[in-house]
This record gives sequence, structure tokens and C-alpha cells, in this order.
Amino acid sequence: MPTRRKALWTCPKCGHRFVSANMWHSCSRHQIADHFVGKDPLVRGLFDRFRAMIQKCGPVTVYAQKTRIVFQTRSRFAGALPRKHWLDCGLWLKRRVEHPRFRRIESPTPRDHIHHFRVTKLKDLDRDVAALIREAYAVGCSGASRQSLGNGRTAPKGGEPGVD
Repeated sequence: MPTRRKALWTCPKCGHRFVSANMWHSCSRHQIADHFVGKDPLVRGLFDRFRAMIQKCGPVTVYAQKTRIVFQTRSRFAGALPRKHWLDCGLWLKRRVEHPRFRRIESPTPRDHIHHFRVTKLKDLDRDVAALIREAYAVGCSGASRQSLGNGRTAPKGGEPGVD
């Protein structure tokens, strides 16, 4: 018999949804368009392509935060940081993937790996990235595991690594 998942908690102030009640967050509302003010128009095109690739996986919520834009199913699994001439992206995977495209890989727990990469042209968003997006989307759908916050504390059950 399948287990029924607990409903996501919605912050009454900002309306963002989380896997557990009262999960720490910046509790603010921002517009996606604000992230592209003063940026090369190419950056918006790169973001739109990245978002379209994610949306091909299934339903997703997109939240503009103060410094980044995040993608969430049950948990946040992908993020984008628009820069003046490029887009920095991150994907949460349950395995470490070595690839020359990745600029940095953070491992907040032995089973959680945030892969950071830079997108400077549309062709950077290729089949390899699409496959990893599908994998990250599945991680977001499954929810998150307990993880270290990097300061000796542990996130509440259902916490999720930050993806940026």
C-alpha cells in the first residue's frame, strides 16, 4: 500500500511552499524579471531555455528569491543565478557526477550533491544537461533527506540543500 505524503507547508507571509512547517527561508517576494534588469538579453534567453528544459519534466513551481531563482516540485532541485553576461545554474543530484562542465560540486551530505555549472550560450544546454535535469527533477519529486547545515546543526527532517 503506497504511503501518503504529508502536504507541503505554505508560508502565510510569502506563499512559498516547503516540505516541513516553519522551515527557515528569506520570506520575501520577488519578480523573475527583476533578476534580468541590467543583464545582457542573452541571459534571459539562457534562463528561458533552462526553464523550458525543466518544465518538460513535469509540473514545477518557480520562485524568484532575493539572489536566485529556484525550481521546486516537492523540494527545490534546481536553481539559476542570472549574471551580467551568463547564467550560473545548479542541480541537486543524489550522486556525484564528474564532468568538465561542472565548476564546483558541493556535498552537504554523503548522498546529496549540488552540481554548479555556467551557461554562456544556448548550446551549453544540451542533451547531457537535459539528462541531469531529469535526474534532478526526480530528486525534487522524492523530497529531501536530513542534511548538515555546515555549522554542526542538522536541517529539520524533510530539509533540502540550497541549490543555486
